[in-house]
Amino acid sequence: MSSRTVFFTGPREVEVRETNVPDPGPGELAVEALVSAVSPGTELLLYRGEMNPDLAVDETLDSLSGSLTYPFPYGYATVGVVTAVGPDADPAWRGERVLAFHPHASEFVVDTDAVTRVPEGIAPEEAVFLPNVETAVTLSLDGEPAVGERAVVFGQGIVGLLTTAILSSFPLEELVTLDYHQSRRRRSERLGADRCLDPADADPATLFATATDADGSADSPVAATPESAAGDADAPDRADLTYELSGNPAALDDAIDATGYGGRVVVGSWYGSRPAELSLDGRFHRSRIELRSSQVSTLAPERRGRWTTDRRLTTAWRRLRDIDTDRLRTHRLPVEDAPEAYDLLDREPNEALGVLLTY
Repeated sequence: MSSRTVFFTGPREVEVRETNVPDPGPGELAVEALVSAVSPGTELLLYRGEMNPDLAVDETLDSLSGSLTYPFPYGYATVGVVTAVGPDADPAWRGERVLAFHPHASEFVVDTDAVTRVPEGIAPEEAVFLPNVETAVTLSLDGEPAVGERAVVFGQGIVGLLTTAILSSFPLEELVTLDYHQSRRRRSERLGADRCLDPADADPATLFATATDADGSADSPVAATPESAAGDADAPDRADLTYELSGNPAALDDAIDATGYGGRVVVGSWYGSRPAELSLDGRFHRSRIELRSSQVSTLAPERRGRWTTDRRLTTAWRRLRDIDTDRLRTHRLPVEDAPEAYDLLDREPNEALGVLLTY
């Protein structure tokens, strides 16, 4: 059996190659793909060559083993149908629709641990967003949003929009998002943001600035707070919880600037080989701002006693049902046109967002 498989072959170079697919071995499944989703964050880094070639592709998935040295396949969101099962695999898998954490390919063999059944009532075009929803769930867990807090999300790509959708279900005081592209700002507000701003026109330090009455007095009691007494006089204008999901290293400085006394900055962006230059000045230290890394490959240590990856996956499927993924999908292209798909995401970020490959 052969497969049409997408390979990254060099900076801004993608090829669709015919590859041989073996019969499924012990505990393995053969899958025929229906649709897969291109990640406009991670995969654009790889497409542009902005990654460390010595870095392991993914240390937790056998289907993404190896390094990021050209040529290599990539992708982690394919929905297909199980066509054959190997020895020691449950025959009930045959005919099941599954979400596979596997590179873009029309046919492939994968271990049963690398797939999850697509629940009834969820279409393949919806299910392909499950890995990104799982990332958004992880970001929410790592940020620990609390009732009455002000939250900010920098970047409204797929992961940013899904994080916004999930955060909007929390009883926050206000949820503000930022993105340079107008189409993404519109989607953000439709998915639950109270306001979505253009970073070019916004001051990170005053995203929550209070209005004043005609006599100049503040119309909210937050003008006098313990935070201002602690030395951060403008804390009421800043966030309790900030996410940096733009993929832009320069945005991390703005995310820190947007965060008030004792606030958390959750860094979900992967910058690849690009450095992030930070101005960790006196306000950062005196305000006791906490930087947190978040990554879906693992669970945070403090949650491992109660949370498992299965529990998180179940939560992600449930949250996916609540999200209108039609707002995320912008293009559908046959896998043979994969080079065009990546070029579109690279050149037209205001138009292209959720790009699906069909088989």
